[in-house]
Amino acid sequence: MAKITVVGSISTDFIIQTDKRPQVGETVEGKDFSTAFGGKGANQAVAAARLGAEVSMIGTVGKDTFADELLGNLKASGIFTGNVERVTELPSGSAVITIKEGDNAIIYIPGANNALTAERIGQLQPDLKTNDLVIVQNEVPVAAIEELVRVCTEVEVPILYNPAPARGLSAEAIEQVRFITPNETEFEVLFPGEKMEDVLAQYPNKLLITAGSQGVYYHDGTQVKLVPANKVEPVDTTGAGDTFNGAFAVAWSAGLSIEESIRFGNLAASLAIQKMGAQTGIPTLEEMKRSEKYEKTWNLK
Repeated sequence: MAKITVVGSISTDFIIQTDKRPQVGETVEGKDFSTAFGGKGANQAVAAARLGAEVSMIGTVGKDTFADELLGNLKASGIFTGNVERVTELPSGSAVITIKEGDNAIIYIPGANNALTAERIGQLQPDLKTNDLVIVQNEVPVAAIEELVRVCTEVEVPILYNPAPARGLSAEAIEQVRFITPNETEFEVLFPGEKMEDVLAQYPNKLLITAGSQGVYYHDGTQVKLVPANKVEPVDTTGAGDTFNGAFAVAWSAGLSIEESIRFGNLAASLAIQKMGAQTGIPTLEEMKRSEKYEKTWNLK
């Protein structure tokens, strides 16, 4: 069983379905409203846990009722939460998500997620060094991410860095991580003005660019390859990237090749977007195996 730690955000999603997004000063009527568990870190942790990994979470929540529910959800998914800290000075993180015709637009409020410090990451080095892979995203402070990269490099634990939402990271940290998984917008922020093909060639078998319904681009050391996405009718694309990252991490940690791991991640994401909610749609390994797209040679348990 792969052992994975996810360092990142833990939040509540407030989801609004609408036929029209309002312009400035405009009020429109929505179709539906719901709440769901979210945060890119928590989403990726849940995805990895449902797909068979032993998962630990590092993050920060408030001391509000939302925090009680967020921690309970992680525990119910079999995720170790002993390294999730509760703080009093900030509310738990949240996101407002509007969904129109299956596509989402998101406003993210970090809240307590911004309380994760570099000092605390340094204190957790003994826990980090026992992992097969560590995942981190951009919904926690840059200082914490850069310290995480430093610590994991020191103890020789590979890191999957998902640069979402888009912002820069030091060139040194980018060089040290094992995988970088931006979407096309995030790629442009990380590598402004550069051509995708050139940067992929610069980071073979490391840079994976997720391109939505097209699939995932990467360079295999010889050429740029596109691993096509599975064609499905999306209901809610919220959390698709998080599902891909968690699934890819499980597959690669279990010994699958990069291309096989991408196909595994693509399948998980395609199943997730056929249901509402960032976490509610994430498939289990058993659900994956029932899909006609599941490859028996993957042999995951």
